[in-house]
Amino acid sequence: MRINTKKTSLMICAAATMLASCTWVKPTDEALNVRVAYLSQVDACNKLGRATVSVLDKVMFVSRNEEDMADELETLGRNAAAEMKGDTIVAMSKIVEGEQVFNVYRCK
Repeated sequence: MRINTKKTSLMICAAATMLASCTWVKPTDEALNVRVAYLSQVDACNKLGRATVSVLDKVMFVSRNEEDMADELETLGRNAAAEMKGDTIVAMSKIVEGEQVFNVYRCK
């Protein structure tokens, strides 16, 4: 039996590309009530702490879409805030290698 390495490589690349665009991050029920704000919008809020969240930035050798990663990181930030009994998050860093830092606040 002869294996077509070119065809196999193409199938692996296609699978990696599809996986790189998938998301498995879902908000918890509590996180649905956490809003995303700018630093200027939380002056009257109580800062509860900081959450550092991360996702894979590559699947195999394929870089993931920045927008997908940003959405997942925001969801993870909201999940973390809900666990801390917060209701608001503010992104405090850019995405670096699939990681982002959020401040968590209670504003209500």
